[in-house]
Amino acid sequence: MTSFFKRMFFEYIRPIFLRPSGLQVAALCHRSGTAGPEILLITSRDTGRWVLPKGWPMRGQDAVGAATIEAWEEAGVRPRTVGQEPIGSYRYRKKLRGGVPVTTRTLVFPIEVEHLEEDFPQKDERERRWVAPTEAARMVKEPELRDLLAAFRPSGVH
Repeated sequence: MTSFFKRMFFEYIRPIFLRPSGLQVAALCHRSGTAGPEILLITSRDTGRWVLPKGWPMRGQDAVGAATIEAWEEAGVRPRTVGQEPIGSYRYRKKLRGGVPVTTRTLVFPIEVEHLEEDFPQKDERERRWVAPTEAARMVKEPELRDLLAAFRPSGVH
């Protein structure tokens, strides 16, 4: 009986606590609106909460390339310019398959949007909304992302 509990601990319980944090990439898609900068938020597929387009790093892509692909797949973004360096990062608890939570750090890359396509891979799974940075900050759940959105100023705008 003791070997059963020992096996359960070392094979199932201990790995949950030792699981390394993950790294994702996100696209802060923005444009100039009539009242100032606007940020594009999308709904997540699982909970419907407001998020930035984001995902895991991709084989054969650097971080900014992966963020740009996520912006296309999840929101139909055609970029005008893409910032090559992250403007910040935030952490959140992501639930993996099976419900195991892992702390995930997300690098955020600015993408100025040329236009949005109506037909894109996840068009039937998500809602999109343009909002002011302060409104975007109120709509998201993650505190560090709130701060990043509230402080966002497009390059060249002060």
